[in-house]
Amino acid sequence: MGAFWHGFANMSAVQQNGELVMHRGEGAQIWDAQGRRYLDATAGLWFANVGHGRQEIADAVAAQLGRLAHYSTFGDFSVDTTGELAERLATIAPVADSKIFFTSGGSDSIDTAAKLARRYWVERGRPTKTIIIGRTKAYHGMHVAGTALAGIPGNHEGYGELMQDALTVGWDSGKDLLEAIERLGADRIAAFFCEPVIGAGGVYPPPAGYLDEVRRICRDHDILFVADEVITGFGRIGGSWFASGKFDLQPDIMTTAKGLTSGYVPMGAVFVAPTVWEPFFTPGGQTWWRHGYTYGGHAGAAAAAMATLDIIEREDLLTVADTLAARMHELLAPLADIPGVHEVRSGTGALAAVQLADPPTAMATAAALRGRGIATRAVGAGGVQVSPPFVITDGELTEIVDALTAVLTAG
Repeated sequence: MGAFWHGFANMSAVQQNGELVMHRGEGAQIWDAQGRRYLDATAGLWFANVGHGRQEIADAVAAQLGRLAHYSTFGDFSVDTTGELAERLATIAPVADSKIFFTSGGSDSIDTAAKLARRYWVERGRPTKTIIIGRTKAYHGMHVAGTALAGIPGNHEGYGELMQDALTVGWDSGKDLLEAIERLGADRIAAFFCEPVIGAGGVYPPPAGYLDEVRRICRDHDILFVADEVITGFGRIGGSWFASGKFDLQPDIMTTAKGLTSGYVPMGAVFVAPTVWEPFFTPGGQTWWRHGYTYGGHAGAAAAAMATLDIIEREDLLTVADTLAARMHELLAPLADIPGVHEVRSGTGALAAVQLADPPTAMATAAALRGRGIATRAVGAGGVQVSPPFVITDGELTEIVDALTAVLTAG
């Protein structure tokens, strides 16, 4: 066993059983260090939207690194590629005239949004608005704010109280949110964080009318609505750049990462609507927001993002992802009839979960799928994740479903 400490891992088990070391990838396929081929049923970790092995992206990054790898973007410094990316993202933002704040990834984006929401209310003269609300089952990354906001109990264990003024409400109940507001007082609540489709918590699409309801509640009570689109953004929702656009959410803040660069280089971006950025951009103002990251807006990452956006547009991958979502639903839905399968959650974007009736068996199921050449993982409480790259072929998708069927019916 080497020196590498894996994330989200029982390292005793890894040490005993060994690692699965990946070596290369192409499209929706990946190969391990021994040359064994797998279909990537999770797009890496929800990020490899345009597929693996895109030389175009690698070349764009290499060209940028050879010219200027990065420079600080603090104060009045910028890099041309980074500025160009911000302008391009603003043109596809779900809210017109949004500003773009760059981070190093999704967890950074969530912490940025949490701090910005609180600081915004200070600038508006309402400093008592500090509480941020998340949802049960939700996942918002693993920084302090994201862990505190999330609704996955196991991720909280052993850390004590991570952040004051953070709580969760039922993931599927607008009534729960409203009751929390009435109990705590809207004058104390800064923001509500909402994944349009809950991802790592188990892939839970929003109940009918839910998103409209909670958006209206936030608007009626002067609470910022933060759309966490780290997973659903950049086409994963299917047919649109963002779920916020598809469902007309008009978020005050939107967090993104993953699909922005298709995972080729770490990067995140926070989209900030005019209502929120205005007090920080007042002509002649003296407001400093003392927040930022060394690698925020990294020039090499910006080059990767620009190349990724080029591919998405040129290959019409937003439409492809919509077609993929429908096909996934068509192929996966019948698995719900297999004994031992509780339900299949699919149909809202190119992401799905096959929920097992006996949740602890999900990890063993994922391991059995690996033996059949399918790389996936357990997600939430007993789900098996299916969220492949958009470029997966129909034959490859059928291979994934056939393997799932074989494993689920074997016992």
